[in-house]
Amino acid sequence: MQDDKALVKRLQKRDEQALSLLYDKYSGAIYSVLLKMTRNEVLAQDLLQETFITVWDKAHQYNIDKGSFYTWVYRIARNKTLNSFRKQNPFIQTDDFSVYVNKTEDASLDSEFLELNGALSKLESKYKTAIELVYFKGFTHREAYKEMNVPLGTFKSYVRQALKLLRDSYDTTLFVAFILIEIVR
Repeated sequence: MQDDKALVKRLQKRDEQALSLLYDKYSGAIYSVLLKMTRNEVLAQDLLQETFITVWDKAHQYNIDKGSFYTWVYRIARNKTLNSFRKQNPFIQTDDFSVYVNKTEDASLDSEFLELNGALSKLESKYKTAIELVYFKGFTHREAYKEMNVPLGTFKSYVRQALKLLRDSYDTTLFVAFILIEIVR
């Protein structure tokens, strides 16, 4: 931890050697997480590179009093991965539950998205909020339970129950996006 403090301070002063040392120390663990999340070596390698570019660019935002350096880098990597999934799948990309409209074509509605929207709207408020925080707003479970002001275990049971209800009421092939993200957790 003490070594990290010194290296992070050097990194925040734009010391490239500090970035190199931190990369050597953490890239293996972060790559392993990325590989598990993506199940794609090329994508995991790209995301690892993007993660450490962001670490370099945003090092000044890291606050050692708020958590470990590894956790901060992990969250950057996780968010990069989720963003890459969102780019690949418009069902995950939306921040609200409004209708997804392809702007390059006339206002044609995607029937599969409408089906997902309908399934989500049938959930009880607590389940819908839990899904929205984790899957659409990118909160971690630890951030989201605080946002909902419930115990962590209760929040996790909300997510599990919501996923079960969605699975029961929603076309299995379209539910894959939710399952992929849940497996990663």
